[in-house]
Amino acid sequence: MNQSLFIVWRESVEALLVVGILYAWISQQAERSRAMRFLWGGVALGLVLSAALALIVLFAGEWLSGPAGEWFQAALVLLASALILQMVGWMRRHGRTFKHDLQQAADTHLQRNGGLGLLLLAMLAVGREGSETVVFLYGLGIHKQGVELWQFALGGALGLGLALLTFMLLQAGSRLVSWRHFFLFSEIVLLLLGASMLIAGLDRISGQLMALELPEQVYSWFGDALWDTSAGLDDSAGLGSVLANFAGYRAMPSLATVAALAGYWLLVVYWLRRRAPAVSPCAS
Repeated sequence: MNQSLFIVWRESVEALLVVGILYAWISQQAERSRAMRFLWGGVALGLVLSAALALIVLFAGEWLSGPAGEWFQAALVLLASALILQMVGWMRRHGRTFKHDLQQAADTHLQRNGGLGLLLLAMLAVGREGSETVVFLYGLGIHKQGVELWQFALGGALGLGLALLTFMLLQAGSRLVSWRHFFLFSEIVLLLLGASMLIAGLDRISGQLMALELPEQVYSWFGDALWDTSAGLDDSAGLGSVLANFAGYRAMPSLATVAALAGYWLLVVYWLRRRAPAVSPCAS
């Protein structure tokens, strides 16, 4: 539940930020009422687009069974992990000019294509956030065992409510809750979740590889534990469970698990060092 709450919270705040910037920009235009209709129409279509993607993903997951389903689910989890890394890098690179670029794109679309261009921009912006949310939540859901659907849904509903509250506080310009602090905190947790999803996907792949006829060395890489810390920090209960859910911790990791985590964090350092430090996307 905590994972779904965080994902919905973070992605909803970003979607609200996009809508808020476009709303403020439209309020300064001559044909405000007409442009507003296109804005809300684009938001609605973006939500429909996200819902359609959710149905497609769920249908595909139900339709595929056996090994094919396991490989599909592993691919979705790994895609979610890659999307997290891409999203954090994108915000670091474009955070300084996010507001300016979005307003400039809205102005260009409005001049070239009229209201339809604004509708398309809003649809794609909201649809992007919604699509990421769908992939992230599906990736979380399929590797969480023993979690009831209502708990997952409750986490999402609480995340949406928290997002609305957070957005209002951020817009109010609170020193305790600033855009800089929000993106820094969410960036750290997202990267930890990215590691968790990577290891969850690797676990599914390992399970499928164990059923294939492969060289003995491969089984050793993916199946043999390098060490066992379950006596002091079990990954199925307490703090160990939290670390497993949010950072990919394993009490008995295989060589493939250790290598994947090390490679992931090296890639994170390399990826983020090439991006400028994140700043408030509300800066002009």
